[in-house]
Amino acid sequence: MHEEKANSLSEQIARHISEQIIRGELVEGERIQELRIASELDVSRGSVREALLLLERTQLIEIYPRRGAIVSEMSALQVRALFEMCCLLLGQIVQRMAETWRPHEAERVQLLLEQLEAETRQGHTEKFYDLIFQGLAQQDMVGNPYLMRYYHELLPSLRRSYFLTLNISKRELQESFDLFKLVTDAILSRKSHQATLFMEDFCRHLRNLV
Repeated sequence: MHEEKANSLSEQIARHISEQIIRGELVEGERIQELRIASELDVSRGSVREALLLLERTQLIEIYPRRGAIVSEMSALQVRALFEMCCLLLGQIVQRMAETWRPHEAERVQLLLEQLEAETRQGHTEKFYDLIFQGLAQQDMVGNPYLMRYYHELLPSLRRSYFLTLNISKRELQESFDLFKLVTDAILSRKSHQATLFMEDFCRHLRNLV
């Protein structure tokens, strides 16, 4: 990686480290080696430090004085806390979507459902969940930048958690699809309260799988 736009370089480095943590290449309790990453990506150590400060907001790492950055723990207690926050944020997001969607956005939701059905048939767990959580990151449909900022900061930890579910059965993936279809049906029927309740059910199901 060569330095391109200075303002986006730290974000690129943060994404690189984030993916290593999400995929288990960097494990909980492991120290992030700034020099190794700087050498690996051909960037300055200062850029890596900026990236780590960005990454700290996502809860993937913790930064300690004199010890540096350490990959955060992923205990059962932290998974429960993560999904408690997920339920709150995603419940608000689907409620807003149900209340404000426009015809072309309804088509987007329908297309998402078709893509999810295809991934379910093929048993592609990671792609299935990535599609869902990318599909919910629709700033124009939600219309609340504060809500979306918190959601984007939560997303890497959420991805890290469902990466642990890659070996679930097709039956469990089908159950996830059926639960999420209830969410999308409620959104398209403009039943915002039902969409929120179904989203909570979906989050609980995913939490239990994790």
